[in-house]
Amino acid sequence: MSSKPEQKDTHQANGAVLPIVPVDCITSPERGQLVEPSDFLGPDGAGVEVVVLESRANAKGVREEDALLENGSQSNESDDTSTDRGPEPASPLKETSFSIGLQVLFPFLLAGFGTVAAGMVLDIVQHWDVFKYVTEVFILVPALLGLKGNLEMTLASRLSTAANIGQMDTPKELWKMITGNMALIQVQATVVGFLASIAAVVFGWIPDGHFSIDHAVLLCASSVATAFIASLVLGMIMIGVIIGSRKMGINPDNVATPIAASLGDLITLALLSGISWGLYKELESKAYVNPLVCAFFIALLPIWVIIAKKNAATREVLYSGWEPVIIAMAISSVGGLILDRTVSDPNFAGMAVFTPVINGVGGNLVAVQASRISTYLHMSGMPGESPDTAPRRCPSPCTTFFSSDVNSRSARVLFLLVVPGHLVFLYTISSMQGGHTTLTLIFIVFYMTAALLQVLILLYIADWMVHWMWGRDLDPDNFSIPYLTALGDLIGTGLLALSFHVLWLIGDRDSDVGD
Repeated sequence: MSSKPEQKDTHQANGAVLPIVPVDCITSPERGQLVEPSDFLGPDGAGVEVVVLESRANAKGVREEDALLENGSQSNESDDTSTDRGPEPASPLKETSFSIGLQVLFPFLLAGFGTVAAGMVLDIVQHWDVFKYVTEVFILVPALLGLKGNLEMTLASRLSTAANIGQMDTPKELWKMITGNMALIQVQATVVGFLASIAAVVFGWIPDGHFSIDHAVLLCASSVATAFIASLVLGMIMIGVIIGSRKMGINPDNVATPIAASLGDLITLALLSGISWGLYKELESKAYVNPLVCAFFIALLPIWVIIAKKNAATREVLYSGWEPVIIAMAISSVGGLILDRTVSDPNFAGMAVFTPVINGVGGNLVAVQASRISTYLHMSGMPGESPDTAPRRCPSPCTTFFSSDVNSRSARVLFLLVVPGHLVFLYTISSMQGGHTTLTLIFIVFYMTAALLQVLILLYIADWMVHWMWGRDLDPDNFSIPYLTALGDLIGTGLLALSFHVLWLIGDRDSDVGD
């Protein structure tokens, strides 16, 4: 045998130099067992050198590869099979300004027309006896509309994030998310609806010093029943929207929250008006009906609590998610107090129809932005972590609206939707002869100024609040939207009342405000 055989290609593995053979020569195709060494002898009996390449594609690596193949949401555009990198989740936020605007436009208009319908309903029912003689119902309007917006948009944001990061891909995961979240919002709706009625009684009693136990029980029954039924209906609608969006390849963050807000305003206001009117009719002959309604819905609370506690996805929110919705309810109730003080004034008679519109549009847009930022952060880690997208303690307005960041791009798109959207909604209200107000140029200027300022403030606060909550180890999906929508109600109602007051002071007689 030659002392220096012909040089062959070699590889080094663990310090040992071994020649190469094809992989299929090493294992038996039937049983995957090692082939006997004699099988590697050449025709002349000379040994064929073999190299064994040590690879990290061991059993663990094979399992990782199988997991990648089973995950249909992963990109297969690259043929790189390296196991050095973990799978990168497909991000729904890699969108252009045009694609963001296109996806947001239809649900935004749908949401706007929903708020227009809610405003028309409020413009009609404000003359009903229950609204005339139990004026505290007006305080319930922003509180309950804000509550439904908070719960449904928080639900939509939470489910959108879960869908985008692959937590609703299997039927079992989907069912767990549905049952847990539906039970959770029933608990929150019942409790906060009860607290909203107490706030309405207190805010109605403080200015006038008048208290009626019958009216207090009426407010409690109307609020709790409205919150419960609206939660049940809107929750099922939200689940259908998110599942449908994923199947159609649409980012749920762009469509779920506006639809939740639009349907929430209309359905909640219609339920509140109908239920309060029906219970008011029962006060004289069947006074026991109102306390019975309260007791029935409160008695269901333990059932929903048990269901929500069994689900790990909602257990934490069940314990820690009360602060934002309760504080948001209190903030919205202040807006309701402003509404209660203004709708009875002839100089503010047209304000009732515009209040749900300006509040709904502002809440819709800021909820979309908050949901998008939250999903963006969830894709880089868990709340409390500091990835490349580190929380900004106090972002500058230029960073919020004029940077190249995807969230800044979406903020610009959402802000640009304010003027054309409100013009469409104002024209719709005018054509339906709602609000007892003629749309003059000066009225439109004041209204648009209030709407633009409201959305500008809300988008900036959203950029700061979501990142701040993330840095505080709080999930923005559960905590940010209630505050933001409540602030939208307060800021929108306040700015709208200020605009009507200024119009009255400068004597805009052509606007026919109060006619």
